[in-house]
Amino acid sequence: MAPMMDVDSTPIRDAGKPGIWQLLREDVLCVFDRDPAARNTVDVLTCYPGIHALIVHRIAHEAWLRGLRWPARFLSYLARAITNIDIHPGARIGRRFFIDHGAGVVIGETAEVGDDVTIYHGVTLGGTSWNKGKRHPTLMDGVLVGSGAKILGPITVGRNGRVGANSVVTKDVPDGMTVVGIPGRIVRRDSRQRLAEVGIDLDHHLMPDPVGKAISCLMDHINRIETRLEAHTAEERARLEPLTGVVCETCGNACDNDLCAAGDGPRRAN
Repeated sequence: MAPMMDVDSTPIRDAGKPGIWQLLREDVLCVFDRDPAARNTVDVLTCYPGIHALIVHRIAHEAWLRGLRWPARFLSYLARAITNIDIHPGARIGRRFFIDHGAGVVIGETAEVGDDVTIYHGVTLGGTSWNKGKRHPTLMDGVLVGSGAKILGPITVGRNGRVGANSVVTKDVPDGMTVVGIPGRIVRRDSRQRLAEVGIDLDHHLMPDPVGKAISCLMDHINRIETRLEAHTAEERARLEPLTGVVCETCGNACDNDLCAAGDGPRRAN
């Protein structure tokens, strides 16, 4: 993916960049790899708001690159009104981008999205500053973002990274890592997870739960302590059993004082 150009500059079209029709064709075909509900091309072209928003964005982005800023913004506004997906025409989106369901997706002006990226409804690629310049996140190739996740600021989610549903990410994510929770916490990928043939893992429900794991470890530790305490209590009960009915005159209770047990100390019958 090419580096982000300055917001106020006019980027030069890459010589090796695919044409808009090739991009749109790839956008449609990739749906069949990532959504088992897709039945045919007509179904995808007519019933998928993510595809509608992406088609309009491809056109609006070309207009944006040519300096036609108001027409580009107006096209994006129309797409938002129809699809409920808000993609700024200045955002740079790679090949085979898939927005599943799509409702409530927001992608900011300086956001960059690599190839083979998948995001779900309610995702925000937002900024954390009012200053011009790079202020939105970058998603590298193969990233998957769960529904409702918020990725904020000029951060980078590395290649094949995953963001759990409803996570809030404000720091960089290394390649191949998973982020879950609020604020986002980096956890290692589970090597047992199944990878799709296209290299995109859609089993995002199998993301690890670091909070749940910590609680589980804490419960195991408590159980071990309770087991040791019960064993110690049983030992002490067996040791103090001969003192039944004997009260120490020093403390006023049946106790484990060696003098009491030996009968050498002051004691009286209970």
